[in-house]
Amino acid sequence: MTDPDSQTPLPHTIVGDSRRDARKVLSRPVVRPLGAVTRFLLALAFATALAWFAQQDGLAAAPSRMLFILVLAAVLWLFEVIPAYAVGILVIALQILLLGNPDAGVFAVESDDWETFVVVLGHPLIWLFFGGFVLSAAASRTGLDLSLARRLLRQAGGSPARLLFGIMAGSLAFSMFMSNTATTAMMLAITAPVVAGLTPGNPYGKALLLGVPFAANMGGMATLIGSPPNAIAAGALAGVPGQDVGFLTWMGYGLPPAIALFVVCWLFLRFRYPMQDGEVLSLPELKRADDDTAPPRWQRTVAVGTMACTVGLWMTGEWTGLPSAAVSFLPITVFTATGILRDRDVRGLPWDILLLLAGGLALGNGVRDTGLAEWLVALLPFEGLGDLGVVLLICYVTVLLSNLMSNTAAANILVPVAVVLAAGFEAPAVVSLALCASCAMCLPISTPPNAIAFGTGRLESADFMRGGLLVGLLAPLVTLGWMWIIR
Repeated sequence: MTDPDSQTPLPHTIVGDSRRDARKVLSRPVVRPLGAVTRFLLALAFATALAWFAQQDGLAAAPSRMLFILVLAAVLWLFEVIPAYAVGILVIALQILLLGNPDAGVFAVESDDWETFVVVLGHPLIWLFFGGFVLSAAASRTGLDLSLARRLLRQAGGSPARLLFGIMAGSLAFSMFMSNTATTAMMLAITAPVVAGLTPGNPYGKALLLGVPFAANMGGMATLIGSPPNAIAAGALAGVPGQDVGFLTWMGYGLPPAIALFVVCWLFLRFRYPMQDGEVLSLPELKRADDDTAPPRWQRTVAVGTMACTVGLWMTGEWTGLPSAAVSFLPITVFTATGILRDRDVRGLPWDILLLLAGGLALGNGVRDTGLAEWLVALLPFEGLGDLGVVLLICYVTVLLSNLMSNTAAANILVPVAVVLAAGFEAPAVVSLALCASCAMCLPISTPPNAIAFGTGRLESADFMRGGLLVGLLAPLVTLGWMWIIR
């Protein structure tokens, strides 16, 4: 889409957290040397062979079947043979088929034990994320998000450093409670006229375009609903005695590292892409929505009140005793009952993310309950590294994998292993891993926000690599260091 006034390409809007969506935004053909069916069969054969050899080596039936499911899911996620959410559904289906039959004597004992694999669809974290999606949709439906973003842009003023900081701070704040994809699309839309007003070749334009996705990715670290890996980590810690993580607790874990990396990134962009000498920054006139298209005033009032109450209850849940997932029913009920969200708005919610999250929770439960995690940990050569060295290595592996595949999929694979590997210090290890999954920014297709920014046509792959490497190298040190201090 192009702004008719500036002729500046505006960012596309995509839904979901997968590199497949990112490739759609980039509008570039993807070379597939093998057909989807062939690649699926190869993945199936590889997972089967690995599980068979493990069982021949003495691994019991239940963990060997779970190993098959884990390897198959990992390969399908890595090479994107089928959509990421479809892999999540496949994980649950295979658990029912291979582990849920009590007559097989493998894992299930009672006839209704198969239900343990599907109850993840009603997991409190699923409802917590659903509430976050509803909040985001209501903010967009009433125009509240765009209104706040415009006000932020006006307050930033004409200083290049202050404007960059304001745009990045807005992206960080919005992505704490909204989809980072939606946040990036919105913030780049209001930033596009500013970039269009610069002289062609002015490096400051790259600073603005890179600052939005980088800050949006970091904002996902700060809250429990900011990014699916956070929920996966919280779900895994819920199975560890005394390690339940509430909304405010997670903010204490994730917000300080996010702010620290935000400042580093802002300083890097400010000095790496400075304003061209002699050019004066001028802000465009940002018009409000026409009266015919603006939502009724009462909807905006209800949206503001409901969001304030929801976030307030989330942040005080550890004092009031109200579970975060239960609080999520406040916006879900209010926005649907009042008609602020209509049926087509509800149908447009990212249900695929919820299915992917459910599959990840089921995968983690299966790896833990079948004893596969202990077997995998015993294979890893971590002797002599110490607790910090082990966790640091896992965090760097997480950053690497998250650059090559969905960060949710990477967390699904690594979190169950980290829980067992880091026995006695599960929270620092698992939380650091989840936070590092949001710091994969080296490639245009590493995250959908990166892809949206790349889709403007004003950035090159090398621009993402420079900032992404800086964040990727620092993130494990910053996140683990903070978690080790407060543990």
